[in-house]
Amino acid sequence: MRHSSARPRIWVAMLIGVLLWTAASGILHDLHAEGEDIYQGLKTFTDVLEIIEKNYVDEVDAKALIEKAIDGMVGSLDPHSALLPPEAYEDLKIDTRGEFTGIGISISLRDEMIIVVAPIEGTPAYAAGIKAGDRIVAVDGKATRDLREAVKMMRGPKGTHVTVTILREGEPEPIDFDLVRDVIPIQSVHSMLLKPGYGYVWITHFRDQTVDDLQKAMAEMDTADRPLKGLVLDMRDNPGGLLPQAIQTADLFLEKGNILSIRGRIKRHTKSFEARPDADPPRYPIVVLINGGSASASEIVAGALQDHRRALILGTTSFGKGSVQTVENLGDGYGLKLTIARYYTPSGRSIQAKGIEPDIVVQPLTAEEVATAEIADRHISEKDLRNHLDAEDPEGAPAPETPPSQPDDEIEDEGSKPPRRHPRGGPRPPGPLTVERLMKDNQVSRALDILTGYELLSRDKN
Repeated sequence: MRHSSARPRIWVAMLIGVLLWTAASGILHDLHAEGEDIYQGLKTFTDVLEIIEKNYVDEVDAKALIEKAIDGMVGSLDPHSALLPPEAYEDLKIDTRGEFTGIGISISLRDEMIIVVAPIEGTPAYAAGIKAGDRIVAVDGKATRDLREAVKMMRGPKGTHVTVTILREGEPEPIDFDLVRDVIPIQSVHSMLLKPGYGYVWITHFRDQTVDDLQKAMAEMDTADRPLKGLVLDMRDNPGGLLPQAIQTADLFLEKGNILSIRGRIKRHTKSFEARPDADPPRYPIVVLINGGSASASEIVAGALQDHRRALILGTTSFGKGSVQTVENLGDGYGLKLTIARYYTPSGRSIQAKGIEPDIVVQPLTAEEVATAEIADRHISEKDLRNHLDAEDPEGAPAPETPPSQPDDEIEDEGSKPPRRHPRGGPRPPGPLTVERLMKDNQVSRALDILTGYELLSRDKN
């Protein structure tokens, strides 16, 4: 044990030495006092580490203690910054391009509880009836309040069972979901015609192939002999994804102007993204659907189309994740996911902890259903998360300038089993995506009414 802990202490000692030399050398004279404060803090840290190693009732792993200390430090910054151990770092890299084996939920941490942000379509969790807002209290009978540990426990080989225990508002007792893990391909775009001339596209995530799949779906619906008269773009319960894919998605519907600006504390994290001209852009009207599960990349698309008045936004207020993360490689398989900037819509508004407010508020259930079931859109939001960022940088930010291409994702576990119960109050019940099913969706049917009404009014004007 003594031998295994020597190397971590050497690393800390070397870091202290570098800080002392930097402060004493005068190279960063203005930071001398700050360097002294850092030195004192690191000295306290090494003293505590050594005391624990010598005196704690059980033997301890110094490397594990240091990792937990770093994890606590980074986790105190905001809900989306995190130290990524090798397994988690690899999961994040695979997340944007591969397949997953798990149960299929996006989760976050609120008040030291694991909260379901959204179940993912076509997965065991979605089919079983797990809903946004459910609180996970145990996995396979083991209580957990650690986000990464919960993800690890829910993932596993295809065909294996896992029991997830949740607390749900309105339910007096915990509910056990016995789920069978499965491998699912990542399909982020689903589409169909609601009726001749009116298309429906549902983007579940922003992945490597999302824009290509979206263009293909639009081309199949918008043909020369049967052109589209309107489009419903559904981004409800879309927790985010790759920033470049979100920007390119907005660009498909915009001919000019700003799509997004990101503003960080340093110049290279301050950038602006502009729409590029298209020889034949889609000109039909669009209704975008959002809800409290629409976060990050989906909010970027909705905000850009709303500010340019290219689409009408319908539904309920979105999650409010207005920050951008980058991932730094630390070596030895570790990564650091760090918030580097806030993003701003074309009009210059930050939606951090605020969300995108729809132009027309429509609940997932009709007024009669809400009165009967007492259920509305009950998602958690960014402002509910511990240590969330403020909407604005209190010291302001420099003017924008060009783009990165780093992932901007919620922690998620992706992974179909016959439904166990019907989750009332959600935007889409489990089952295959069909026109009949969509037309029972209050928000989709309202969006279609708006598009058909617009087409009739436009025809009368002509």
